[in-house]
Amino acid sequence: MPRYAFRIEYDGGPFAGWQRQDGPASVQQTLEEALRVLEPAMPAIAAAGRTDAGVHATGQVAHAELARDWDPFRLSEAVNHHLRPAPVAITAGARVADGWHARFSAVERRYTYRIVARRAPLVLDRGQAWRVPGPLDADAMRAGAAHLVGRHDFTTFRASICQAASPVKSLDEIAVEALPHPGGQEIRLHLRARSFLHNQVRSIAGTLERVGAGAWPPGRVAEVLAARDRAACGPVAPPDGLCLTGVGYPADPFG
Repeated sequence: MPRYAFRIEYDGGPFAGWQRQDGPASVQQTLEEALRVLEPAMPAIAAAGRTDAGVHATGQVAHAELARDWDPFRLSEAVNHHLRPAPVAITAGARVADGWHARFSAVERRYTYRIVARRAPLVLDRGQAWRVPGPLDADAMRAGAAHLVGRHDFTTFRASICQAASPVKSLDEIAVEALPHPGGQEIRLHLRARSFLHNQVRSIAGTLERVGAGAWPPGRVAEVLAARDRAACGPVAPPDGLCLTGVGYPADPFG
């Protein structure tokens, strides 16, 4: 059966996460239902990452096996038609080799976490960023983030329900970007790694917010990392600000 890769964008707010489950709607279920209008016998699709409830994506990648030999562009257009009005869209499609896998062929995941520091409630960015009331020191956040780059035991930043075999991960980059925002400022945390632990990015974002707010010195990040204790972590940031922005492969399937 021909195999197709899709780059997918979605607003995670209405969904109980990526993965199909009993009860609330998931992104996977929504996409599969749209695909099965075209190919009712299509097997389940596989994704590069299982984002949690409320987490967004601009660069999620999934693959599906279909019986028909589709033109990727026409296939993407047809699926997008049947996705309406759900806040999910295919932004690119490609035919891939039979052995290619959205999850297991990936060599990198990229996430961005948005924090908006201002007193006023968010209106246009509501559900898309974490609002905190006070200003944040981006330089202090950069100093704290530097302690997390590299290969470490990230037990402190790992959810208790995480199913990963090991808490040891290599975090290749954390970039702290400071931007103006109406009525305040915006901080964007850009993180890059081969893979992440459950809640790792949100736990890092909550910890760095404490540093930016002046509640913690930057050096405390090294201390909580070394503690290997979930209780030492800062607050877990809400899902609203988190977005899966890209998945890397040895060769870009979308050209």
